[in-house]
Amino acid sequence: MVQTQPKPAEPGWFTRIAHPGMFMGWSRHLVLPLSVVTVLAFVVGLYFSFLGSPADYQMGDTVRMMYVHVPSAWLSQFCYAVMFCSAIGTLVWRHPMADVSQKAAVPLGAAFTALALFTGAMWGRPTWGTFWEWDGRMTSTLVLLFIYLGLIALWRAFDDQLKAARIVAVLTLVGAINIPIIKFSVDWWQTLHQPASVFRTDGPTVDSAILIPLLVMTLAFSLLFLTLHLVRMRTEITKRRIRSLELARARAGEQA
Repeated sequence: MVQTQPKPAEPGWFTRIAHPGMFMGWSRHLVLPLSVVTVLAFVVGLYFSFLGSPADYQMGDTVRMMYVHVPSAWLSQFCYAVMFCSAIGTLVWRHPMADVSQKAAVPLGAAFTALALFTGAMWGRPTWGTFWEWDGRMTSTLVLLFIYLGLIALWRAFDDQLKAARIVAVLTLVGAINIPIIKFSVDWWQTLHQPASVFRTDGPTVDSAILIPLLVMTLAFSLLFLTLHLVRMRTEITKRRIRSLELARARAGEQA
C-alpha cells in the first residue's frame, strides 16, 4: 500500500494578513478599486456639499466648511484608534504587520489633525469672531497633533525599526488618554463647540439636506484614509525589503 503525504493546510485569513509577502500579494488588487471608489465618493460628496445643499440660516455659506472640518476631525481620532490597536498587536502578539500599520498611520493622522485645526480656525473666524480659542476641544486636538509629530520624530530617530516599533507602541498607548478628552471635552467643560448633533441616542438634530452631504463626505474621507494607509503599508514593506537586501549585500562584501 502506498502511503501519501497529507497535503499541508491552506493558510488561514489571519496568516494571509500577518505575512508581509501574502499581504503584498492580495493588497495590490485593492489599491486601484479603492482609489476609483474614493474619487467617485469625493465627486458625489463635493457636488452635494457645494451645489446640492442649502446655506445655513445663521452661518450662511460658511457652513460648507463643515463638510471638510468634521470628517478630518473624525479621522484625526480614528487614525489614532488604528495606531492604538496596532500598538497592542506589536506589544502583545508581536504581529509582523502591526508596526507596519502603525508607522503607516502616523503621518496620515498628523495630516488629518492639521487639516481639522486649519479648517476649524477658518470656520471659527466668521462664526465665533476668532481664529483660535483655548477651549477644551481645540487645545486637546492641538495636543493630539503634537503627539503625532512626536511619534513621527521617534520613528525617524531609530535605524532599528523593530526597536522603534516597541518604543512608539508604548508611547502610543500612553497618548491614547487624550482621545476621550477630545471626545468628551464638550460635555466636561464649557466650550465654543456644540455637543454631538449626529450620533445621538435620540437621533440626529441636523437637517437631512445637510446631514446627507456630511455623511457622504465622511465616507469619502474614510475611503481616502483606507487607500492611503494601504499604499503606505505596501511602501513601508518595500522599504524594509530594500533595507534588508542592502544590509545583506554589505555583510557579503565585508566577508569577501
